[in-house]
Amino acid sequence: MKYLVLCPGSRSGPLAIAAERLVGLTELKLITCLDERSAAYCALGIATATGNPSVVVTTSGTAVANLLPAAVEADRSCQSILFITADRPLRLKECGANQTVNQQEFLSSVCRFVEEGPKEGIHQLSESKVTNLGNQVWHRLCQCPGPAHLNLSFEEPLHPSSSDQKDILSEFKNKSQKSNSEFLRSFPQDDQEHSNDLSSLDISKPGIIIAGPWRGLEKDLSAFLKALKELQIISGWPIFADTLSAIGSDMPGLIANWELLIYSEFEIPQKDLQILRLGPMPASRILETWLLNLSARQIVISEGDRRNLDPLKKSIQWSHGLSKWWEESSERFKPEIIFQENKSNTFRKYLTELDQLVELWLAKNLQPHGQITEPSLAHTLSRILPSTFPLMLSASSPIRDWITFGGKKSLDRRCFGFRGASGIDGTLSLGMGIAISLGTTFLITGDLALIHDINGWLLSANHSPKLIVILIDNSGGGIFNQLQLEEFKKGDLEKLFVMPQMVDFFKVASGYGVPARQVSCLDDLDSAIEWCLSKEGPSLIRVCTYPDKDNHLRLTIRDDLKEHLKKVILQNELNAYCSE
Repeated sequence: MKYLVLCPGSRSGPLAIAAERLVGLTELKLITCLDERSAAYCALGIATATGNPSVVVTTSGTAVANLLPAAVEADRSCQSILFITADRPLRLKECGANQTVNQQEFLSSVCRFVEEGPKEGIHQLSESKVTNLGNQVWHRLCQCPGPAHLNLSFEEPLHPSSSDQKDILSEFKNKSQKSNSEFLRSFPQDDQEHSNDLSSLDISKPGIIIAGPWRGLEKDLSAFLKALKELQIISGWPIFADTLSAIGSDMPGLIANWELLIYSEFEIPQKDLQILRLGPMPASRILETWLLNLSARQIVISEGDRRNLDPLKKSIQWSHGLSKWWEESSERFKPEIIFQENKSNTFRKYLTELDQLVELWLAKNLQPHGQITEPSLAHTLSRILPSTFPLMLSASSPIRDWITFGGKKSLDRRCFGFRGASGIDGTLSLGMGIAISLGTTFLITGDLALIHDINGWLLSANHSPKLIVILIDNSGGGIFNQLQLEEFKKGDLEKLFVMPQMVDFFKVASGYGVPARQVSCLDDLDSAIEWCLSKEGPSLIRVCTYPDKDNHLRLTIRDDLKEHLKKVILQNELNAYCSE
């Protein structure tokens, strides 16, 4: 255990004292947080960034209920958090005692497992049984990544004396505290789901690889990327990579502007076409519609998540991970058999040429000067943000614009996002958790997402995490302007969906001790970013956009680009004909 996020409370006093005493004796980093909801999201950010389990400790009552939103996202994102909650003993249950609820059931619907100590109080367990309980919980947490709940009842007195603490810590120092649990995913030994169907993939025939958000463990990422690279080189299949796929811009076969190309209706070889989807679906409605209408065979490979990841209901799924499949399958492909001139490479070269045309067109039409629009902001930031620092993209418009308008530069850095439940909840706290564990981090978020989790700034007291927030203030939920809700009048649309809020973000940031700066044009973004990087802790850059105009601009860009590509392709065909 490297990170523990501690929330205040009396019943959890023994756990708080233990955590504080272990700091200095172990590698444990203690983070304190007033808001349990924010604390849980911060722990999720840490677990995602480090690839190791994080721990949250709370007191009893509604404190436990506040953990549920983050537990839902941890479940869908397959990231390990252990929630340790203090509880009243059985004698105080169901009798109107203060702060006593059925909290052991609050998180059960999304947790991998729920464990309890003795209902009368943990003092009833011997030292060896306490150790066994801890080992059992940690082992299960490491074997099955996701949220877990350990509910412990404590009887009074809650606060041990100084001499008792001294004796316990003295014993602790003399014992080995190394865990024997390896952080591995486990699978049923008899699980052969669709293995025959998957082995029948013919990589000598045309195919497309669609890489969705990375949902595996950090320690497995390098093996995944190695397998993907080898697969691409041998097959020649182009790769459509989601921004959150953890795939870098140096991966061969990348088609960066795949969504705009799909919208432009590029020609594809329908005969024998195969679609290999890695992980969950990217955040693209255009891609979903396109895949739904394809007659091609589709296969999904997940990184250990055995739940159905195909909302289109058109694929088979194998859940043991790409690297495992490639390890078992690559022997069928001899090193000298590389399909350099097959149809897949011809198709990839064709797509690469189109991709380069789109890249040039975007650079010409979304230049880093003048008025800020959300498409131009995504395109500009992908080029000027330092690639050495990670980036978090909030759900809703930021992640979609980064995919559509970021271009190849959007994959230059590691991007994080939390699309498991696709909510705007916990955005700031998640970013703070990533910054606490990885250092300087950028977060691009909308105004409602920031307001919804404004208490995330409270985490700035812990090690002054350098989270640079780029706030897109579009007076509410700008994404609802993209839903084509023509039946609603503008007033009703704002009242029921957009919900603009009268919040002075500079005063709010100042209240939390966070320096802030307004940027009014794209030309000033560079200097604002440098200003934030010069600060010690978190900081805020606010830009204002106009959702109606930006929505119209998104549509215009897609349509104009579509016409541009048609003209270029026709001209190239004409030139080829004349040369013959």
